[in-house]
Amino acid sequence: MNVLGAFNNHLPVKVWFGEGRSRNVVDALSEVGATRVLVMIDEGITAFNPAAAAVLDLLAASEVDVDVVEKPAGEPTFAMVDDATARVRAANPDAIVALGGGSVIDTAKAARLCDQVSMSFAEFVERRPPYVAPTRSLIALPTSAGTGSEVSGGAVIANPEAGTKNGIAHPFLRAQYAIVDPELSASMPPSMTANTGIDALAQAIAAMVANVRTPIGDGIAMEAIRMMAPALTAAYRDGSDRTARAAMACGAMMAGLAMNISDCTAEHALGQAIGGVAHVPHGLTIGLVLAEVLERERHYVPDILERVADALGAPDDGTRDGSRCVQAVAAILRDLDFPVLSSLGISESDLSHLADLALADYFITMAPVPWTKDDVVTVFSSALALSSR
Repeated sequence: MNVLGAFNNHLPVKVWFGEGRSRNVVDALSEVGATRVLVMIDEGITAFNPAAAAVLDLLAASEVDVDVVEKPAGEPTFAMVDDATARVRAANPDAIVALGGGSVIDTAKAARLCDQVSMSFAEFVERRPPYVAPTRSLIALPTSAGTGSEVSGGAVIANPEAGTKNGIAHPFLRAQYAIVDPELSASMPPSMTANTGIDALAQAIAAMVANVRTPIGDGIAMEAIRMMAPALTAAYRDGSDRTARAAMACGAMMAGLAMNISDCTAEHALGQAIGGVAHVPHGLTIGLVLAEVLERERHYVPDILERVADALGAPDDGTRDGSRCVQAVAAILRDLDFPVLSSLGISESDLSHLADLALADYFITMAPVPWTKDDVVTVFSSALALSSR
């Protein structure tokens, strides 16, 4: 046995989980003493998410002064953060409620920060001043089961002009409350269920693989994987499956915790490179390369991926080389009818540029063994060679 190394963990987020818990949002606002609230939501969410509409009705009927701002569809951008920052400054709320997917929660985190340091997001990224303790509480209610942003200290914001994605991370970015209600994710369509779910599963697996993993993160990640492995396909096939939705909501939240205790790795670096160029949903980009990244990593951390394979429910085939983990992930992608990289119009001529973007991404430094450009191009080429799942 190896000597257990020293580690630090700090995750001061209050988690309220369960069906119907979103109706306790007013209680959370009361606990933080908020009388003026800015509510950030996905644009048009009330038209397709009855549970989210009910939360807004509840807030409107409360004694709290509520200002609602709709975030446009798509991945959060510098401009979206700056617009949200202006709304925060104008409303001067005691608290911010982020009701939506990870992009809404990430936008709320970044806007709260930019308002407090009096900078645009571009200025913050360029200058990288010290993070400051938030003076406004953030209450996050995720409507998807994917990023785990409700419990993480990170946010990823796209710069479409530069074709890049910029991540920020610090404990001060975290929400004070994560209210995780499976009812809020019940209306997700199959494609979104697949994209967000594979992102959550990838984060939990990455937390096991990263070179900064800890025993606490391992424990949370393994249970998250165990919960999500059967639930993801079940939720994809039947969005009204309450058992599957609850398992995905809890598993995604736990994957966010595991990611914060540990980190993401190369799958996110390669995925974000694709996203920066193709401007497609974050979870989609992760799934396009997940199995191929794990195929590379199994040669370096087979024992870890054997544990992951157990959590995925893969039968023991005696190989002990991590390959059954890769096969189990590939099987889930097939069950989800997941797209392939070539469907985005990516070609061999794009791979060198994508590799450069991936190698410049922080997450690739968290891999158990450093990646070379040849490694990245090989993985992209393997993903590009697929014509179907």
